Amino acid sequence: MEFPFDINQLFSERVSVLDHTLVAGRKSAGRPDLQAHIATVIDELGRASAKAQQLTAPITSASKLQSQKHQLYLLKDGESNGGRGAVMGFLKVGYKKLFLLDQQGAHVEAEPLCVLDFYIAENLQRHGYGLELFDFMLQHKNLEPVLMAYDRPSPKFLSFLAKHYCLKQSIPQVNNFVVFDGFFLNRSVGQLRKVPLKKPDGEIKPYSLMEREVVRQEQRTLPWPFAPPHSPLRSVSSQYSQSLSVGSSPSRAPRAALASAPGGSRDQSPQSPHLDRCRARRTR
Repeated sequence: MEFPFDINQLFSERVSVLDHTLVAGRKSAGRPDLQAHIATVIDELGRASAKAQQLTAPITSASKLQSQKHQLYLLKDGESNGGRGAVMGFLKVGYKKLFLLDQQGAHVEAEPLCVLDFYIAENLQRHGYGLELFDFMLQHKNLEPVLMAYDRPSPKFLSFLAKHYCLKQSIPQVNNFVVFDGFFLNRSVGQLRKVPLKKPDGEIKPYSLMEREVVRQEQRTLPWPFAPPHSPLRSVSSQYSQSLSVGSSPSRAPRAALASAPGGSRDQSPQSPHLDRCRARRTR
């Protein structure tokens, strides 16, 4: 991929590593004009990669690289285009927190290094440039390809991984990422964390258990006179027995019980001696 400006002035190395600063060496540091050219190169590469993968929108751009903690490896040919150089392809990687399924189907939380975008110009494919760029990234990160996750790899990329790194057996996932056999086996316990299964929203108790719970709540009620009104489902005998419990008034309970009993009246209550004396004086 050729540009109207000098690529060798922007990227001094054959493989340059870019991050959110969009600086590819000492020459572009503090040079807004050179950083604008670097942004143009990244945007053009992102559009070309999206077109090759038949995506509706690019997933790589200069603005996205500036706002995310990702790294972009750019491969150039410094001798082409009349000595001004040309860009051959790029590889974008970054760490992502993922919830993956292991071989037993258990949910595991991990944060591996992920291949997010990979593109080599169409006229330069099958010449070893993709392998050169990928190997440079592995050496720079000191990492094995089986320990990485791959975001929506194309069929060409999957055949590339199978041919050069023997990554063939993948573990099915529910998201767009692909991991291969050995991803979970070659990691330490600190790098992986089991995710507990989500509990159900609520358990429906049988009627007998609900009834027992109501009985327990009633047994924990406060003594008279702090107790709230008793449940109407209780029998009269249970109310009488509770009125004579600790803290209740024994002198008031029988009188209230007789008044509320069927056929009971106030005339049946015993008369006090003071009332008898007052009636005797009136008759005299």
